[in-house]
Amino acid sequence: MSEKYIVGFDMGTGSVRVGIYKLDGYEVGFAATEYETIHEHPGWAEQRPMDWWNGLQKSMKAAMDMAGVGKEDIVAIGYDVTCCSVMLCKADGTPLRDCLIWMDVRSAKEAADLAATGDPALKFNSFGSVSAEWMPCKALWLKRHERENYDAADVVCECTDWVTYKLTGKWTASMSNISSRWYYDSENGGFQRSLYAAVGLEDVLDKFPKEIHYLGDCIGHLTKEAAEFLGLSEQTIVAQGGPDAFIGCFGLGVIAPGKVALITGSSHLILGLTDVYQYSKSGIFGPFPGAILKGYGMVEGGQTSSGSIVSWFKNRFCGDLSGKEGGAYGELNREAAKIAPGSEGLLVLDWWQGNRTPYTDGDIRGNIYGLSLGHTQAHLFRAIMEGVAYGTENVFRSFREAGYEVNEIYMGGGTTNSDLFMQIHADVSNVVVNVPEDSQSCALGSAILATLAAGIYKDAEEAVQHMVRYSKRIEPNPENHEIYRKYFEQYRKAYDTFGQWMRDTSAIDAH
Repeated sequence: MSEKYIVGFDMGTGSVRVGIYKLDGYEVGFAATEYETIHEHPGWAEQRPMDWWNGLQKSMKAAMDMAGVGKEDIVAIGYDVTCCSVMLCKADGTPLRDCLIWMDVRSAKEAADLAATGDPALKFNSFGSVSAEWMPCKALWLKRHERENYDAADVVCECTDWVTYKLTGKWTASMSNISSRWYYDSENGGFQRSLYAAVGLEDVLDKFPKEIHYLGDCIGHLTKEAAEFLGLSEQTIVAQGGPDAFIGCFGLGVIAPGKVALITGSSHLILGLTDVYQYSKSGIFGPFPGAILKGYGMVEGGQTSSGSIVSWFKNRFCGDLSGKEGGAYGELNREAAKIAPGSEGLLVLDWWQGNRTPYTDGDIRGNIYGLSLGHTQAHLFRAIMEGVAYGTENVFRSFREAGYEVNEIYMGGGTTNSDLFMQIHADVSNVVVNVPEDSQSCALGSAILATLAAGIYKDAEEAVQHMVRYSKRIEPNPENHEIYRKYFEQYRKAYDTFGQWMRDTSAIDAH
């Protein structure tokens, strides 16, 4: 009998990444395919769903070729995708328009309207501002501005649900998405209808998928069409997927209270589990019942822009470095490491696409302060990484204020490719950073879900024990932390000082 494998694929903002894993979590094949994000106006961000699907096919073939495995060797498949990526579809899965992906914040007005209701469901966002990223805000914008498409839609869903349909032919809703982004409260009656009704959106509840599953539930098997398209067997089991960062917690081993996950990529997400359901005005989101594991609530904070700012700077302003050893990133990291903490007076506000937490404000924008004629590309590169780390520490500060300790973090994703970036995070926040052996924590997390759906391991704890290992432990530098502490205090003052000025200025070019 040949060895068996599982697949975990991570459909992120910039690419779809497919990993082929042994049952003990060791990767034997990996491939990625990039696709385009369309930014028609400031704050807008859309993608073409078929780009995801075609990219998945390409990555799947390349990963399987690398692994040297056949379709009959794949027992199960798990997946994660971007969260708050909202779609309008026909019942047969045909999209009626491109997807408003998570970083699209055009629905700031709709978010403000939801917040103004004062509905009790707003406990999930600290009884404060509502994020323009979330499902009800985007759905309301589509209803107000594209009524023909909205009315024609049989299904209003997220990327997660569309991918499930493409794989299995079933419309299901992931508990992870609906609990954390759709105001579904499994502890108190499900969807909070009063909130939807207050803004004239109650009809969308009839368009949501009716079948609900927790992460890792067995949905069924691949359809004949999906199996043929992806080069897999119709006997391949499909696990219920969900948001990339949440599933990354499995790949980081953060599956019980007391640990904090930092999932990095185009955005940063900070996550922890709790068995205490208390809600406050701390600026963080949750606890969301069942968003990661049944029986636990998930608390969350995050940054809308992080790695995407680093990519933006490299792609737009550092083309001259592409021929250097290790490419532009390699050169920028080497030169930035020579610069002292603080980047010689530069302070970056990481709000290129607004702020998710703790301010939940889609109308503010990024800022670089302290520029002088002596600053170089490397100074700006380091300052951007420091600005992202200040934003992360701002979320940690909110966690601590809400009663959640943050002394050690478990980091996965793109930031782990830069020792400098990880050290900056450790120094700014004065925390220990633990890094898994497999930096693709989301793809590995999806593979862990595949083992649960196939019954390979009895529960998440057993799966993590067999499949997750750690390779690095980064200690903070006390001297650097003292320097960063002063810059961070200035960062903390910026929102109260300049927030209204930013909103007024952003409104000039509003669409």
